Amino acid sequence: MDYSEKINSLTKYIKESNKILIFTGAGISTGSGIPDFRGPGGVWSRRQPVYYDDFMTSEKSRIEHWDYKLEGWAGFKNARPNAAHLAIAKLESAGKLLKLVTQNIDGLHHKAGNSRNKTIEIHGTNLEVECQSCLKRFDPDPFFESFANSRKPPICPSCKGLIKPATISFGQQLRSVDIAEAEKCAQEADLVLSIGSTLSVYPAASVPLVAAELGVPYIIINRGMTEHDNHPKVKIRIEGDVVEILPGAVSEALE
Repeated sequence: MDYSEKINSLTKYIKESNKILIFTGAGISTGSGIPDFRGPGGVWSRRQPVYYDDFMTSEKSRIEHWDYKLEGWAGFKNARPNAAHLAIAKLESAGKLLKLVTQNIDGLHHKAGNSRNKTIEIHGTNLEVECQSCLKRFDPDPFFESFANSRKPPICPSCKGLIKPATISFGQQLRSVDIAEAEKCAQEADLVLSIGSTLSVYPAASVPLVAAELGVPYIIINRGMTEHDNHPKVKIRIEGDVVEILPGAVSEALE
């Protein structure tokens, strides 16, 4: 199947499906100026991640983590969704989206118009901070401002617990309820699309395979290799920029 045939098939699958499960990774947001983490020149090529246990037990580690988050805060706050994010929001508006499961912490799917009840941010979000004791969430701006001025890691105004950006840190458990809901939706889907993910981070990357193993058509769109490229259940593998591929297919499918 050549490239144009793959695009035509993608469009046909979207048009004929009404319970689409979409799984997104960093590749959908690089077009909005959000840096990749694992790719060449990505964040982890120049910074060492702070592990959750270290954050909870070490003042030095908390300062390091807040410093790293402060460095990227303006970029996350000001980033705007691109055409691929908007295309997924259109699928929800058209009643075709069963669930959007994203590895991304940038909040761009919400900015594009995807609702919270249709979205699982499986690795959390950078657009909120969370108390590690009482689990209350807050607007990040005052906490970043406080840290920038004092260089002291913020504490919860309600219970004095430790405040951390509401992302899943290395060594921190994913929310079991999120994984369970994602896998349940994978069992109900009639199409699964993986968009802009290397599919290398588990258990999140196992979600599309739950659907694929049940015989649901599984389509991967990504620039660069993914760990599912040679999986026998992958129906179509499209190489390229998701921002260039997805919007046109969605628009044509919804005509």
